[in-house]
Amino acid sequence: MPNKKYKVLLAEDDEFLQRMYATKLISSGFEVIAASDGEQALEKALSQKPDLVLLDLLMPKKSGFDVLKELRASKEFKNLPIIVLTNLNEPDDIKKAKEFGANEYVVKAHFLPSEVIALLEKYITK
Repeated sequence: MPNKKYKVLLAEDDEFLQRMYATKLISSGFEVIAASDGEQALEKALSQKPDLVLLDLLMPKKSGFDVLKELRASKEFKNLPIIVLTNLNEPDDIKKAKEFGANEYVVKAHFLPSEVIALLEKYITK
């Protein structure tokens, strides 16, 4: 992990998962910006300028798909690494997220939190 403290926007509506991933990210040297719904995720992305986004797809107020689409439509976030972290495992959902600009698609049940952190580090050390 590089010396700079990278900011990760963690958009996850499940409180338990949000706390678990936030704890893991912080202990790995990241600064965490937490959002519990899609609207909050967009607001925090605009105001706090994260270095990377971990984005759930099923969230209240605005879906992760909508957040992804809106972030990618903005010049400011066009190249921001966005990793979808979800329980949706249907090929259509994966295809849609990739078409909307997700860099990676991670199914929560298939990855340990430490594997997710390793994936994040791959993007911030590029």
